[in-house]
Amino acid sequence: VLAATLIAGLLVSIFQVVTQLQEMSLSYVPKLVVAGIVLVTLAPWMLGRLTGFTTTLFVGIADLR
Repeated sequence: VLAATLIAGLLVSIFQVVTQLQEMSLSYVPKLVVAGIVLVTLAPWMLGRLTGFTTTLFVGIADLR
């Protein structure tokens, strides 16, 4: 997510320098959109990793006895 927003911010900054547009909302909106798209796209993978970690944690707690 951070890498995608970093790339989007860099592209927007280059666009602003080339066109000399210094609008503040122009720098935030594309980064928010990219972060949202990446989060929605990677949500199943992140949920699977979190579920696997939680399952491993609970099994490990049960084995402590």
